[in-house]
Amino acid sequence: MTRMYLSHGGSKLAEAVKDSYREGQTDYSIEPVVLVDFQGNPIGRIQEGDAVIFCCRRGEREIQLTEAFVDKDFDHFNVQKFQNLPFVILTLYHEKFKDLPVAFAPTKLKDTLGDVISQAYLRQLRVAESEKFAHVTFFFNGGNNQPFSREEDVRVPSPQGIPFEQVPELSLPQVVDQVIHGIHSQFDLIVTNFANGDVIGHTQNCDAKIRCAEIVDEHLGQVVNSALEAGYVIFVTADHGNLEEMINPDGSNHVSHTANPVPFILVDRVEKHHLDLCPGELADIAPTVLGALGIKQPTGMSGRSLAPNYEWGGQRRVLLLILDGWGIGKEDATNPIYLAHTPVWDGLLQRCPFTQLEAAGEFVGLQVGKAGNSEAGHMNIGAGHVVLQDDVRLDLAMRNGTFASNEIFCQTIREVKQRETSLHLICLLSEKSSHGSVEYPLALLRMAKAQGLETVYLHLIFDGRSTEPGSAPALLDRLENQLEEIGVGQIVCGVGRGIALDRNGNYGKTKLAYDAFVLGIGKKCFAT
Repeated sequence: MTRMYLSHGGSKLAEAVKDSYREGQTDYSIEPVVLVDFQGNPIGRIQEGDAVIFCCRRGEREIQLTEAFVDKDFDHFNVQKFQNLPFVILTLYHEKFKDLPVAFAPTKLKDTLGDVISQAYLRQLRVAESEKFAHVTFFFNGGNNQPFSREEDVRVPSPQGIPFEQVPELSLPQVVDQVIHGIHSQFDLIVTNFANGDVIGHTQNCDAKIRCAEIVDEHLGQVVNSALEAGYVIFVTADHGNLEEMINPDGSNHVSHTANPVPFILVDRVEKHHLDLCPGELADIAPTVLGALGIKQPTGMSGRSLAPNYEWGGQRRVLLLILDGWGIGKEDATNPIYLAHTPVWDGLLQRCPFTQLEAAGEFVGLQVGKAGNSEAGHMNIGAGHVVLQDDVRLDLAMRNGTFASNEIFCQTIREVKQRETSLHLICLLSEKSSHGSVEYPLALLRMAKAQGLETVYLHLIFDGRSTEPGSAPALLDRLENQLEEIGVGQIVCGVGRGIALDRNGNYGKTKLAYDAFVLGIGKKCFAT
């Protein structure tokens, strides 16, 4: 089919996005914008007989949208009952999708911390609010969705329908209640995540970030006191940095992850002598936890104990408290943690054994120098060894040619061409997100061009987390030029990541994205 439009849609969509900005919307939460022809009809809707490749690589944020396309029993909102719509996912987002074509299927990790503890017949508890629940379960367990034997998981709903910066406490009080209940129930290992530092760290509200640090400090004190009274060994750490940087060097607000190291503090009322903890990386946490639990470290864990000379005094119970996005930053006015009133945190640093852990780049299986993220952080903590992340695996495939020769991709393109239908790419408009890269759809477009497939439509998801605020129009203009160079690809709609990739069970948001992709419902933008 010959392309009927004068452009590839990028420049037109960029103007529509600017209109959305003027209405008070942000990249993260932009409501769907769809391109239409001169008669007002949506262009490039996903239809029967077409094929879709979901070009995101992470997991927990992709589940709801994938369900809407592939779950035969889906009942959260009305969907098209496609009889023939191949739906390819880049990586395995959830075990429920194991029968879908997965371009880069994962290798499930064995002998993770949770697995080893289960084999030792000990009880473990995981507690987090929904924003980070997958991280203390799916990712912490090495890509396994099913809890291990004697593992209990508690998911506390995160706030809905209100901007997070207006509720910097999120659902932390309820999380703390569940952790304290677990302490009283004498679980052998409790793993909890305080989501606030990362979630609020992604916002531009500096006051909310300082308040966030103070709220975390207050609730940290409650949990530490309860655990100490119950005789627990407490490890306080983080998965990556974020909150510790509030201002960029150019004076703009900092809203993304960092490559800074993270803290590791050992809190134990039994400890009566000065102890120097070893510096290390996130993979060293699991061996340290096993040491306190009196369990032998499995051979697959290459990490080392951060407290090799510590006398635990027999088998102990352990609380592992992960402060999400709580990195080690400068002690100046750019650091909300430093500016905040945090007596509990300051006291732990002064009184307890402390060290720094590397939580970014090659230390957690990411590219050298790349900022850490919650997926990589929790997976490395739980595995006890460095785990190569999807971005490294996929970038390696891009470099060595195996991405372009991936049989699932090639077969999908061949079948679409044979049926004379259309290929749809759902993709993130970002160059460095942990959820994906625009390089993936660009590579697929080159593959389609090489195989003679002309009808390829791009359904874009604006980032707003790993991209600078207000950068979507510039990224769209750049993408327009790239598509012109390739000669294939029509951008047909765009929607914010906070809508399309909701992970909080808000299927009303998922519906907005689905309806834009399938029905062409959204704010109209004329393509000609």
